[in-house]
Formats: sequence, structure tokens, C-alpha cells
Amino acid sequence: MNDKMTASALAICLACATALVAPAAMAQDNATQAPAASGDATAKRVLPNGQDITPDHQENGRWYTEEGIPTYKITDGVLDYATFSGYKRYSAECHVCHGPDGEGSTYAPALKEMVKKIDYYEFQQIVASGKQDVGTAQNLVMPAFGTNKNVWCYVDDIYAYLLARGMGDLPRGRPADKEKKSDDFTAQEDSCMSG
Repeated sequence: MNDKMTASALAICLACATALVAPAAMAQDNATQAPAASGDATAKRVLPNGQDITPDHQENGRWYTEEGIPTYKITDGVLDYATFSGYKRYSAECHVCHGPDGEGSTYAPALKEMVKKIDYYEFQQIVASGKQDVGTAQNLVMPAFGTNKNVWCYVDDIYAYLLARGMGDLPRGRPADKEKKSDDFTAQEDSCMSG
């Protein structure tokens, strides 16, 4: 009986070690796709789904890729304001179901991982129209937020924030250093919220 308990304990330890090593190996694989420093604005960034998220230009105080997809930019440890805005909006509107910092919960998936798998337009469609996954064991429903200005006016910011989290360039918690809110950002925000 003692040998069975020892073998069982060994199997559990091996399973735990495998579970701990696998994420570390995945992080190492992801690190080869990411630049060594998040302040390197010239490094090309591509998601596992093939979408390029390299910052190319700014509009209305937000960073976009060459294809016009929202993205984030961190320069010398300073986060762009729109991505910081995404952190604030995510924390106010999304974390209840999807967990703090995009980490997920027992109720809803980790959005920091989802944004690496789906493209921006699918993300927008799900946020605007909602989503329902019905199975024999569960019924998961995400409500539509297309008419909620506290979400929809900031959907690009939330997306950029989740990208930064998913790519490992932004740690958990409130971002430590951010750019100042620009006049262009304020004007677009005021226009959306009052429209």
C-alpha cells in the first residue's frame, strides 16, 4: 500500500511539473515572436492568427496598424493613452465576467488570449451583437454592447489593451506610466459620447 501511495504521489508530482513547465515553454515560444523590449517600435508584431499589430500611425489619439486595425504602443515603458483608456474601460465594464486584466474566469473566457486567435472584426462583431454558446453542460451568454456608449465608444481602446496583455507587453494591474490624454482623443471621445 505504501508503494501505491508513493507511485500515486509521484504521478501527481509529474502531472503538476508538466502543468508548470508547459506554460513556461509556451511563454518562451511567445517570447521569440515578441521583440526583446516593448519600447522597440520598429519590430514587426504578428499575432498567432496572422494579423499584423505593428503600430504604424495615429488617428484621434489612437495607434493603428498599416491596415487600420487598432493597436498599442509602449515607448520606453510609457503606454499610449488610448490603451490606458482601454484598461479603465475594461476594468469598469468587462472584468465582472471576463476576470481582472483579461485573465478570464470560471464564467467567461480569457479575452487576452481570445484576441490573439480571432481578428479585430470578429472581436468588434461579438462586442456589438453579443454571443451565445449553448451546450449540454452550460449556457454562456455575452450580452450585446453595441448601444452601450461606455463600451462602444472605447471598443478600439479595449481591444488594444487586451492585445498588450495577450502579447505579454503589459503586466497585470493598473499601468504604471502612460502618455497624457491628447486633444484629438478628447475630441473624438466627446463626439462619440454626445452623439
